Amino acid sequence: MHSIKNTRFLNVLNNEPVDRTPLWIMRQAGRYLPEYLETRKRAGDFMTLAGTPELACEVTLQPIKRFNLDAAILFSDILTVPDAMGLGLYFEAGEGPRFKHPVRTPKDIENLATPDPETELRYVMDAVRLIRRELNDSVPLIGFSGSPWTVATYMVEGSGSKDYHHTKRLMYADESALHSLLSKITTTTIAYLRAQADAGAQALMVFDTWGGILTPRTYQLFSLGYMQQIVDAIRESHSSIPITLFTKNGGMWLPAIARTGCHAVGVDWTLDLRDARALTQDTVALQGNLDPGVLYGTHAKIREEVQRVLESYGAGHRHIFNLGHGIHQFVDPENVQYMIETVHELSPAFHK
Repeated sequence: MHSIKNTRFLNVLNNEPVDRTPLWIMRQAGRYLPEYLETRKRAGDFMTLAGTPELACEVTLQPIKRFNLDAAILFSDILTVPDAMGLGLYFEAGEGPRFKHPVRTPKDIENLATPDPETELRYVMDAVRLIRRELNDSVPLIGFSGSPWTVATYMVEGSGSKDYHHTKRLMYADESALHSLLSKITTTTIAYLRAQADAGAQALMVFDTWGGILTPRTYQLFSLGYMQQIVDAIRESHSSIPITLFTKNGGMWLPAIARTGCHAVGVDWTLDLRDARALTQDTVALQGNLDPGVLYGTHAKIREEVQRVLESYGAGHRHIFNLGHGIHQFVDPENVQYMIETVHELSPAFHK
């Protein structure tokens, strides 16, 4: 693992000291970069971009070439899994992702395919292999998936949603059907993440975007319980691969997330890292948590907020600097560059 030239990110995940706080950005290969927009245009549509290993590799590397980041993250989508399960993913212009065959009944759930990651999702594994080769061990590569709960909400709603009424109806009217759906997604996700690790991903992350819409009881039952199964499975088969869990709007559940045995917990911008650190008692690394909106600010404001995040975590080597969620598409890349330089300049003081 340590043949990598820049090991800061993996060092933090493995509880080893670093000279400065490592940094990567959620959605770092994305629409705020002119070169990404150019490649996306050439691809014609999002599915072609994500589904063509050479193009996925190209956009994964764009932020690595432009910025001095400490990790690359595979360019893909959390909805590749339900697509491979037979739901027919497509993207409406300006509307986001949609499925031709949403899953609403026990029969729909029963009929779901369990895809082989090296067959139906081969294009993702080929992208991982290609990216690893092209990175040439300059920085580590992060593989990822959506959490079973988050993926389930898209599968049941058929698209994004404001009130999740189909999913909540299933949860409260037919709990066993929802568990059966989540079990199928979890089995597929474990195989998918293991295949990414086998193809060359050096760290894994699970994005639980919609865990924050649940109650404490239903979060434990329908979201965290299934992420726990993923952590257990990865630790069993790939014990050297660190795994990060991130629940958006899940600040109050950080102690429970940290107890899963994951190596790091993502923290959104609604909680100070000081509090997150107290809640998790330094048992895991913390990743985050600059408000992405700060990148619309002046350089002076960006500097002030970067300093605030670093101070909030305080001294210690278990912090990975990141945004509290994905970067916005209208952010100026110059501001991103300034934020990165500021982290490089200010963070060594916290690693004395």
